[in-house]
Amino acid sequence: MKDLRRRELIENAESIIVQYCEGCFLHIQLKQESGRRFAHRFCISQCTVGEKLKEYGKKLS
Repeated sequence: MKDLRRRELIENAESIIVQYCEGCFLHIQLKQESGRRFAHRFCISQCTVGEKLKEYGKKLS
């Protein structure tokens, strides 16, 4: 049962990444202006989609 829940969380996170993150204009722009680390940090800490992905990560660990 736990494996099913884990798989469901991973699939949900993957669908969010595909839908919102791949080709994100804001991420591309930030990466060009301020570098890859800054863009990644922004996505994790300030982007609403990144915050949702962080929640999924906490549930997986």
